[in-house]
Amino acid sequence: MSANKNVKDFEKVIHECVKCGVCQAHCPAYLVGKKEGAVARGKIALAAAFLDGEAGLEERLQQDISMCLMCGSCVNKCPNKVPTNEIVGALRREITGDQGLSLVGKGISTLLGSKPLMNTLSKSGALLSPLLLKKVPESCGLRLRFPAPLMKDRTMPKIAFKNLFDRVPEYIEGRPSKPVVGFFAGCSITYAYPEIGEQMVSILKGMGFSIYTPRAQKCCGIPALSSGNGKLVEELAVTNSTAFAARELDYIVTACASCNGGIGEYYQTMKVDYDDFTEKVIDFSVLLEKEGLFGKLAEMEKWSNPVAVTYHDPCHLKTQGITKEPRRLLESLPNVEFIEMENAAACCGLGGTFSVYHYEESKAVGARKMEGLQESGAELIATACPGCIMQLQDTINHAGLKVRAVHLLELLSAAMGKGE
Repeated sequence: MSANKNVKDFEKVIHECVKCGVCQAHCPAYLVGKKEGAVARGKIALAAAFLDGEAGLEERLQQDISMCLMCGSCVNKCPNKVPTNEIVGALRREITGDQGLSLVGKGISTLLGSKPLMNTLSKSGALLSPLLLKKVPESCGLRLRFPAPLMKDRTMPKIAFKNLFDRVPEYIEGRPSKPVVGFFAGCSITYAYPEIGEQMVSILKGMGFSIYTPRAQKCCGIPALSSGNGKLVEELAVTNSTAFAARELDYIVTACASCNGGIGEYYQTMKVDYDDFTEKVIDFSVLLEKEGLFGKLAEMEKWSNPVAVTYHDPCHLKTQGITKEPRRLLESLPNVEFIEMENAAACCGLGGTFSVYHYEESKAVGARKMEGLQESGAELIATACPGCIMQLQDTINHAGLKVRAVHLLELLSAAMGKGE
């Protein structure tokens, strides 16, 4: 029996959609294409027709269901809270079960299911990137142009040779009076942005926490969920919950919004009880405020030349109501002048594998944020998701703006360092 819900499990809530159209104004995929099949009520209508036997898994349904970032924006605004993102995930699993994974889906699943392969490809990519990728002659010298048919002109971060597990110990003993924290790093931090993971571990260590970063942890499952690979999501849930059960933990902290949405939110919807694991999952900004760090930061002397920083809300935090904590963190930092931007909560366009299958649409989604970013006058746009960092910087590069996308932890780490 599958641990993931199927479309039939959503039958009651599917029929609670009243086709009011409130979702239309908040769906990033609809706003760039203006196609009814992209909006939530259109997808719910397809799900209802599928349940009633009026629609099969033909090409039209597949195309419409693929046009979803699973960002949850529609759910937040829906008067009946119809979980369209979960229903889309179930429909994608139906399609995969009927027709198998796509070529891209197979590649993603093979990679995410094998940590040795992930490690090998990461190191190989770091060595070969000067040959395979071309530097972008823009202000951000660490960007690389990736000449791939599916993502023409996609810009990527420089690939790190040493991943996070090569850089930090598996366990660090802290003060007895302090919590024991498990660190769920996720793929992007482990392999693409290991410096973010180092900053997280360093900050937690400085606060006296004991830190467990189990080597057995794997991907959170969000990319597999987006691809419709339910079997892999189930395997990853078992692996990750088992990995963190090896020690008695007070918290399992994430520094990636997508990972938080995967292990902390999606696992709760599964038909297996992962409560002992999911109830400990906490976003780093929520944990740091809870442990009193924001107050200490606010007492620090303000830097003479603070950097102008705005904030982008990652969808997987926004839909859980985690919007105030990251802003309070920025406001408390002595090295930051925080500026709120227009469309801060608009999706960046990544959407798991959405930007792979629909790169042009994903760029158009992200481009909707650029006017507000430019008008803010910010030098940096901070966020709490490495996937958003990658997508935002790509969009910024294409827009020709001289702004750098950063993780909140980079700014926090600088503030807790030795000065300006």
